[in-house]
Amino acid sequence: MFDTPKRRPGRGGGGGNNPPIKANDVLRFFLELFAFFSLGFWGYMAWPYPFPGIFFLVGAPLFAMLIWGLFRSPKALVKSDPVGKAIVEIAVMGSAVYAWFSLGYPIVGTVFGILALVSGVFNFRRENAE
Repeated sequence: MFDTPKRRPGRGGGGGNNPPIKANDVLRFFLELFAFFSLGFWGYMAWPYPFPGIFFLVGAPLFAMLIWGLFRSPKALVKSDPVGKAIVEIAVMGSAVYAWFSLGYPIVGTVFGILALVSGVFNFRRENAE
C-alpha cells in the first residue's frame, strides 16, 4: 500500500555513518573510567590530611578528563596527529599506573598498565590503518 523507507537518515532510524562498536572500544571506555577513578583515589589517599586530598580527589580526574576531551577523545576539540594523541594517552594512563604503584598496589597497576598498553596498541593500529 504505502511505499515508505524503513530507514530515514537523520531521523534516528539507523543506517547512519556511525561505525560499529568493537570490543576494544568498550574496553577502552572502561579503562578511561578506571584511569579517572584511579587518579581521584590517589588524590584522596596520598595526602595525610583530608583538606588537600579533597582538592586532588576532584582536581586530578577533572584535569585528566579535560586533557583527554581536548586532545584524545574521538570528538576532540583540538585535532592532533597520531603522535600527539599517543602522548596524551600515555600521560593519562601512565599517571594512573603510577598512582596505583605509589599507593602500594603494584598488582593493580601492572594489570591496568598491561591492559591499557595492549588496548592502546590495537587502537593506534586501527586508527592509522584507516
